[in-house]
Amino acid sequence: METGSYQQGVREAAPLAVAVLGFGVSFGVLARAADFGTLAPVVMSLTTFGGSAQFAAVSVVNDGGAVASAVVAATLLNSRYLPLGIAVAPVLRGALPRRLVEAQLVVDESWAIAHRGGGRFDRRILVGAGALMYVGWVGGTAVGVLGGDALGDPETLGLDAAFPALFLGLLVRQVHSRTAVVTALLGAAIAIALVPLTPPGIPIVAASAACLIGLRR
Repeated sequence: METGSYQQGVREAAPLAVAVLGFGVSFGVLARAADFGTLAPVVMSLTTFGGSAQFAAVSVVNDGGAVASAVVAATLLNSRYLPLGIAVAPVLRGALPRRLVEAQLVVDESWAIAHRGGGRFDRRILVGAGALMYVGWVGGTAVGVLGGDALGDPETLGLDAAFPALFLGLLVRQVHSRTAVVTALLGAAIAIALVPLTPPGIPIVAASAACLIGLRR
């Protein structure tokens, strides 16, 4: 049952949208610095709308990694949207085009804001929050791409630290048990060991194998 409104979703997402806008600008600047051009980063944000996956893909390519490694790394990071999408699927009703558009707005923030407890979600709040996040991310990317030259060298601004900072932020939210700690440490060990031995991107993909220990229960 929908008790909220689109406006409520926008209001609740507003504080988070400021951070999303900033990350979008960072992504745009870094993608432009990695020779992605001006159009490709914006199109990527329009179609992918997945910050961690986009940062990973640009990072791998910028470091000289293969496109295949970038795609695999981005796919693994975005695989979390499968369970998120399954959870909200019952409230996304209507014609297929409408459901596809609304599904594009399901991200971590809009999913959490729309959750009403007990596995229930408010569609209007989800759409309102997701739409604001989408505008912030795509708009931020465009600002970063078009204004990147005026902002200066990404390394001087410290934007090169955005990649590790983003992933560390995502990791902290997930480490709530001994298994999670062991998984994180094993993944880090695998990546560190492979960095000097393999092309860029391979360590990220290989480190994801550490999550398999979570299957032992």
